[in-house]
Amino acid sequence: MTPQEPRRPDPDALLAAAGKPGRGRLKVFLGMSPGVGKTYEMLRAARRRKAEGGDVVVGVVETHGRRETQALLRGLDVMARRPIEYRGHTLMEFDIDAALERKPGLLLVDEYAHSNVPGSRHPKRWQDVEELLAAGIDVWTTLNVQHLESLVDVVWKITGVRQRETVPDSALSRADEIELIDITPTELRTRMAEGKVYVPETARLAADRFFKTENLTALRELALRRAAQAVDDQLIGEMRRAGVEGPWAAGERILVLLGADTQAASLVRAGRRLSDMMMDAPWTVAHVERPNAAPASAAGATRLNEALKLADQLGGSTVVLTGDDLVGSVLDYARNNNVTQIVLGKTARRVRNPFRRALVPALLRESSGAALHIVTDHSQPAAAAPPRAPFTLSTQGWRGHLAAIALVALAGVTAHFIDERAEQANLAMIFMLSVLGSGLAFGLWPAITAAALSAFLYNFFFLQPHLSIRIGHPADVLTFMVFFATALTTGWLTGRVRDQARIVSRRAASVSALLVASRRLSSSARKEDAAAALAEQLAAATGGAAVVLTPVGDDIAATAASPGAEELAAGDMAAARWSWERGEPAGAGTGTLPNSAWTFRPLQGIKARAGVAGVHPSALATEEDERFVSALLDQGAAALERAEFAAQAADAEALRRTDRLRGALLNSVSHDLRTPLSTVLGSVTTLLDYGKSLSAKVQRDLMESIREEAERLSRYVGDLLDMTRLEGGAVTARQEWVDIRDVLRAGVDRVQRRLGKRKVARDFPPELSMVKADPSLLEQALVNILENAVAYSPDGSTIEVAAYEDRGNVVISIEDEGPGIPTAELERVFEKFRRLEEPTDRAAAADRGKGAGLGLAISKGFVEAMGGRIAAASPIHDGQGTRVLISLPKDRVTPEGLF
Repeated sequence: MTPQEPRRPDPDALLAAAGKPGRGRLKVFLGMSPGVGKTYEMLRAARRRKAEGGDVVVGVVETHGRRETQALLRGLDVMARRPIEYRGHTLMEFDIDAALERKPGLLLVDEYAHSNVPGSRHPKRWQDVEELLAAGIDVWTTLNVQHLESLVDVVWKITGVRQRETVPDSALSRADEIELIDITPTELRTRMAEGKVYVPETARLAADRFFKTENLTALRELALRRAAQAVDDQLIGEMRRAGVEGPWAAGERILVLLGADTQAASLVRAGRRLSDMMMDAPWTVAHVERPNAAPASAAGATRLNEALKLADQLGGSTVVLTGDDLVGSVLDYARNNNVTQIVLGKTARRVRNPFRRALVPALLRESSGAALHIVTDHSQPAAAAPPRAPFTLSTQGWRGHLAAIALVALAGVTAHFIDERAEQANLAMIFMLSVLGSGLAFGLWPAITAAALSAFLYNFFFLQPHLSIRIGHPADVLTFMVFFATALTTGWLTGRVRDQARIVSRRAASVSALLVASRRLSSSARKEDAAAALAEQLAAATGGAAVVLTPVGDDIAATAASPGAEELAAGDMAAARWSWERGEPAGAGTGTLPNSAWTFRPLQGIKARAGVAGVHPSALATEEDERFVSALLDQGAAALERAEFAAQAADAEALRRTDRLRGALLNSVSHDLRTPLSTVLGSVTTLLDYGKSLSAKVQRDLMESIREEAERLSRYVGDLLDMTRLEGGAVTARQEWVDIRDVLRAGVDRVQRRLGKRKVARDFPPELSMVKADPSLLEQALVNILENAVAYSPDGSTIEVAAYEDRGNVVISIEDEGPGIPTAELERVFEKFRRLEEPTDRAAAADRGKGAGLGLAISKGFVEAMGGRIAAASPIHDGQGTRVLISLPKDRVTPEGLF
C-alpha cells in the first residue's frame, strides 16, 4: 500500500460495528465513590430528555433517602418492582420482564454492579442490562470505579475494603458513552458532614474509614484514568472503522522493539521508564519474526525470552509479529494501534546487509506522527564473543558437496560427448545446470563448490587454450561470474525456503499437538483424568517431566505427573503454593523462589484458578516454547474447570434427586399416615372415655379398627424402609431353590383379610420348575402387587393368580378386574410415589387414599435384585383390568424337545 493510497477500514472493526444495529445504547455515569452525585446527574439528564419529548422510564433508582434525588423522580414514569421471597423476607427487585414488555425508548437502571436476589433471572444487574440492550432498549446506569473487576485488588490495598459486587471490565468497555461525575475529595467530605450522603452517625464512621482524603484522591485518579482509557479505546475503534491512519496523539501509546541481542532487557526497562514519565501510558513490547532471516542462536533466544518475561513483570504487554519486511510490519502495527512513541536500540554493526533496509533510517522516513527513541548500546558491557568452533562439516554437509562434485562431473562428461558431435554448442549451459541443481538440492555452499569446479573444468577442458587455467577470452569472465551468481542466488533462495519450511513445520507441529491435547482434554470427564492428560501432553510437548497440582481442601497436592510420579521437594512445594495463592509464575526462571528445580504456572480458568502446573525450565527456553506451553496450560485449565463443574453438577443433581425424594417422602408420610393415626387415636380415645358404656360389639369394632390401621401403618413404614434400602443399594438377594407356588400361596394368605368380598382364583400347574430366588423378597413383591390389585378392584370382582413356565423362565401373573391403567401411564407405573387419579369405588378409594405409592416400585426393585423382570399390561378385556407379570430365569434352559 502506498502512502497516497487510501487506507481500508479494519474488517474486525467493521464486523463489530455491524453487530450493533438493533442493539440499544448504553451510557454509564461513572464516579469515584458513593455520594458524588451519579444518580442525581442521571435523573437530571433524564428529565431533560423527557422535556424534549423522549420516552423515559425509571426501571430502578436507589435514592438512599436523599431528598434532592427523590425530588427528581417526580413527573417521571417509575416502574413497580417485583417482590421476591428470600429466607422468609419479601425483597423488591427490578422487574426485567415488565421492562421488556414496556420497551421504553430510554430506561434508567441504577447501580450497575448490584447483585440480584437469588431466584432472579440473572445473578447480576449488569446481566439484566445486557438483555435489555439486546432487546433494543437504551439504558442509562451508574457505577463506582471500585466495582470494576480488574481494580478489586487495587482498591482493597488502598481502602482496606474488598468489594463483593463487581462488574467485568468487558461490560464497561461495551458502553457507548461514559460520563464521569467528578468532585473533589474535600467537597465530598463536606457533603457527608452535611448529611447529604449518609445519616450523621454513619457519615462519621465512613469519613474515618473508607472516605479518608487519601483514599478518595486515589479513587479519583483511578476513575479519571479509567474514563480516559475508555475514551482512548473508542478513538481507536473509530479510527479502525474509518480506515484512518494513526497515530493521533490524543493519548500516548508506547511500542518497544526487541531483537535477540544484548540490548533487549535495557530496551524493556527504557520503555517502562518512558511509560512512567508519560503518566503510566500503555506500553507494548514487540518482537518481529522474519522467516527469511537466520534463526537466533540459543543465547539470543534465551535473552529475548527473558526480556519478554521482564516486560510482563513490569506491567507491559507483549506481542510477536511475523513478516519478511521488518519496517513494514512495525509500521503497520503502530498505525493500527495508534502508537505515538517507538523505542528501539541501535547497535554498532561493522557490516550491514546492503539488500535490507536499515531499521532506524527507514522508521525516521516513514513513521509520520510517531516519535522515535533510539537507545544506544554504549552503556552496555560488551558481551563476550562466543568461541569460534573449528570448521567442520557434518555428514549431511559432506554428502551435499560430494553430490555437487558428482553433478559437475556428469556435466563434464555430457559436455565432452556433445563437444565431439556438435560444433559451436553452448557447453556453459550444461555446467550452469549442474550449478543450479546443486543450489536447489543442497543449498548455498555445495552450489559454490559446484560453481568453482564448473568454472575450472569448463576453462581447463573446453576453452582455448585447452588444458590450461588461463582465461583466453574476456567474455569467459562473465560466464564464470554468472556461475557464481547462480550459485549464490539459488543457494540463498533454497536456504530461505528451508527456513520457511522449518518454521511452518514447527508451527504445524505445535497446532497438531494442541489439537491432540484439546481432544484428549475435552474427553476427560473427571478432574483426575484431565490432570493426567495435561501432564502427559506437557511432558510430550516439552520433552521433559511435568506435574499438575490441584486444590485439596485449603492446600494443593500433586494430582498427576508424567512420565511418572515425582516427589516434590519442600522448596518446590513452596513455589507451587506461591503460584497457586498469588496467581503468578514462580520457581526456576522467575523472580520468586528461583532456586526451585521447577517452573510453576497457575492454571487460570474462566471463573477461578483450577490448579498449578510445573515444568522444567528448559522447556521454556524460547518465546515460541513459552507461547506453546501457555496455550496448552490455558486448555488444561479450561478442562480442569469443566471437569470440576461437571462434578459439581453431578453432586447438585444427586442432591436435587435426594431433596425431591425427601420432599415426596415427607409429603407421603404427612398425607398417608395422618388418616390411620387419626383412626387409631380416635378409637383409643373412645375406648378410654366411653369404654364402660359401649357394647361388646362396638368395642370389638373399635379394636378391629385399631388393629387394621396399625397394620396399615406397619406396611407404610415397611415400604419406606424397603425403598430406603433400594435407594441406598443395600438390598442383597439370597439365592436358594424356591417353589413359586408356595410363595404365591403365602402371599395370598397375607392379604386374605384385606380381600373383603373379592375372590382369588389360583391357576397353578401340577408341576413347575424350581428357580433360584430370595423367598422373602419375592413374597414381599407379590404382596405389594396383590395389595395394589385389591385397592383398584371393586367388591365382588376376581383376582387371578397364575404361574406357568416357558423354556427359559418361570412366569407369575396377577390379574385384576379394576379400571385398568391408561396406556400413557404404563411406562411410569413402577415409579416411586406414582398413583392413579381415582380408584373405582368409595371402599377402594379409602384403601387407595392410604397408599404411599411405593408398592410397585419396591416390587420392581426386589424382582430386579433377583435377576428377574416385571411388566404391566392394560387393559385386559373389555377396556378394563390390569395384569402384572413377573419373569424369573431358570437355572438351565429347558431343551426344546422336553418342553
